[in-house]
Amino acid sequence: MTLSRRTTLGVALATLAVAASPAFAQAKLKVAAIYTVPVEQQWVSRIDKALKAAVARGEIEYVFSENVANADYERVMRQYAEGGNTLIVGESFAVEAAARKVAKDYPKVSFLMGSSGKPQAPNFGVFDNYIQEPAYLTGMIAGGMSKSGKIGMVGGYPIPEVNRLMNAFMAGAREINPKVEFSITFINSWFDPPKAKEAAFAMIDKGADVMYAERFGVSDAAKERKVLAIGNVIDTQAQYPDTVVASAIWHMEPTIDKAIAAVKGGSFKAEDYGSLSMMKVKGSSLSPLGTFEKKIPAELVAKVRAREKAMLEGKFAVKVDDNAPKAK
Repeated sequence: MTLSRRTTLGVALATLAVAASPAFAQAKLKVAAIYTVPVEQQWVSRIDKALKAAVARGEIEYVFSENVANADYERVMRQYAEGGNTLIVGESFAVEAAARKVAKDYPKVSFLMGSSGKPQAPNFGVFDNYIQEPAYLTGMIAGGMSKSGKIGMVGGYPIPEVNRLMNAFMAGAREINPKVEFSITFINSWFDPPKAKEAAFAMIDKGADVMYAERFGVSDAAKERKVLAIGNVIDTQAQYPDTVVASAIWHMEPTIDKAIAAVKGGSFKAEDYGSLSMMKVKGSSLSPLGTFEKKIPAELVAKVRAREKAMLEGKFAVKVDDNAPKAK
């Protein structure tokens, strides 16, 4: 009987010891994300995809708020910080001051925010979609596929994270066709497909036969008018098999995975995660050519692949130009 009691007591103590151990006590990391647009919007969807992959691996718990107005952003950030979320991800482009203020008020919470600004010690890390390399490659394709030599470009806002992709795309197109002409319009919205579509129609009516679809709605216009389109951030060729030639794809996984590991390891700090969107670390890529594999001239494909190889080997660097693009 005594042995039985001792055994039971031993098991109980062992169980308590295991429960108290760091490995057992470490619950899933609580992560919250705040989006100012619908979660299906292309830029935001890439963050959501990476976070859901971490959920599938059993690493984190993940909640998010979408369509958050700029005026409400600070309030939602504070609610998530008060709610025990250890990592908060978001986009602070239009709410920089408010977001950075919240980070100062919650020094034990790690913040990883899309931003055109610098990191803010000790806990405000920043990221951006530095996918100018595949954007350059898609520009090469556009320059070679355009018969009229006129390319239309529709963007959201002329901010650095948009400008650098447009400028890279234009540089790529000019490598193939130095005489190519561009039309550029910003719709001053991150998510307004009808407005983007109308802007695209206006360019197509003026002779553009390839459209750069930085925003949703442009590929719809291209499809209706039977011209080509180049995608941005996500691959929509499956939805537009005869329209979208190729896309510059953003892979947010390297950025999110590093942040999660840092928070779990107690080593998260204010730093710029932008380099994790580069092709060499699999943070971005040129989409598969898919339905256009045989439609793009072999000579053009060879030039694109050679340039892609040079980028991956560090032999060719795409200039990062954050200035508003000009239709020269």
